Amino acid sequence: MDTVTRPRILVVGAGFAGVECVRRLERRLAPNEADLTLVTPFSYQLYLPLLPQVASGVLTPQSVALSLRRSEKYRTRIIPGGAIGVDLKSKVCVIRTVNGEIVNEPYDYIVLAPGSVTRTFDIPGLTDHAFGLKSLAEAAYLRDHVISQLDLADASHDPAERASRLQFVVVGGGYAGTETAACLQRLTHAAVKRYPRLDPSLIKWHLIDIAPKLMPELGEKLGRSAQEILTRRGIEISLGVSIAKAGAEEVTFTDGRTVPTRTLIWTAGVVASPLIATLDAETVRGRLAVNADMCLPGHDGVFALGDSAAVPDLAKGDDAVCPPTAQHALRQGRHVAENVIATLRGQPTRPYVHKDLGLVVDLGGTDAVSKPLGIELHGLPAQAVARGYHWSALRTGVAKTRVMTNWLLNAVAGDDFVRTGFQAHRPGNLRDFEYLDAYLTPEQVRQHVAEAGRAAR
Repeated sequence: MDTVTRPRILVVGAGFAGVECVRRLERRLAPNEADLTLVTPFSYQLYLPLLPQVASGVLTPQSVALSLRRSEKYRTRIIPGGAIGVDLKSKVCVIRTVNGEIVNEPYDYIVLAPGSVTRTFDIPGLTDHAFGLKSLAEAAYLRDHVISQLDLADASHDPAERASRLQFVVVGGGYAGTETAACLQRLTHAAVKRYPRLDPSLIKWHLIDIAPKLMPELGEKLGRSAQEILTRRGIEISLGVSIAKAGAEEVTFTDGRTVPTRTLIWTAGVVASPLIATLDAETVRGRLAVNADMCLPGHDGVFALGDSAAVPDLAKGDDAVCPPTAQHALRQGRHVAENVIATLRGQPTRPYVHKDLGLVVDLGGTDAVSKPLGIELHGLPAQAVARGYHWSALRTGVAKTRVMTNWLLNAVAGDDFVRTGFQAHRPGNLRDFEYLDAYLTPEQVRQHVAEAGRAAR
């Protein structure tokens, strides 16, 4: 009796791009057309743009973590682990599971959507002393850390220590950094009222960026409006400045200033996942070079999208590539699923074309700046657009309900300023959360796959 083997489609990454791709494949493919597998260390999709609100306590962590196992109708097999290498020639993905076992997963078609990691530079002390905001654990940890600084300052009798614990530095004037500084400044401003021994004037927030403008993508007017809002709140903004050295109790800026602080938050951009380097394929500024249909040139059945792929932006032209935003990742996920199906059925693939719908920046409370469809908004209308966009982009009704409930409850009742003790027993800096040493080199990938093949024989 002949055994018919269904094509194996492997999706790497459960971010916006990966999950949208999987869900579209599940809807459009019959169960007997292909076997679907998703590789992810966590069985949830993280709604990354709302992490600053988790760090500031406006939203609970669970509300932005959309479970991939909640519904019984999904048929995709989930491998709990992280892809640490891909052998394109052998069509094998090397995976380290959550229990530490290294396994080989063969595929016929692979969709690479591993996302990105925090971009760092060779700055003394940076990875040892800076905090990131790229994962749910980092957001929860950061909230605990910021509140603990108020507790420790309140308990201290040393004026110098108290001053250093009440100064906070955020590096990165993009959306993530600006929203993080804005949301956490509101948290400390409200919390200090519950600490009668602390002088509110000692709490200082610094937002710095090497660029000459804050969020230049917003345009001159809205960027200036956002800067005025933050300055009015007391956040000191320094542009054209970065970090020269980071220590446990102070940070030195490139302009020579030294700021005593126990809190350095690094949000200065992202780079493609280190998984891309294991492919030994052409890249564009670290992102995998793909065609407009998101296929990898010279390799049948290999697709890449999202933050890790340099997808040509045909709407802009001039060799532009799509920026690493959730807006593009969502649409690329659905589009690449259609191209995988087309390839599977022997049909032509289509190039990805998408015009930017605009930008939204939530600064907390009634403060926001937005640019939907090129229309510049600020204040309450911008806040309505920003939260409306995020709410509508949430994938499930349960997530929408949780987020809306959190927003309403926070608006009415405020924050309880509770820290969970999550960060009490171990450090939680960039080095601890990124796991950058987990990936293999291209040579190690080939060697591992070859040895596994010989052992199987």
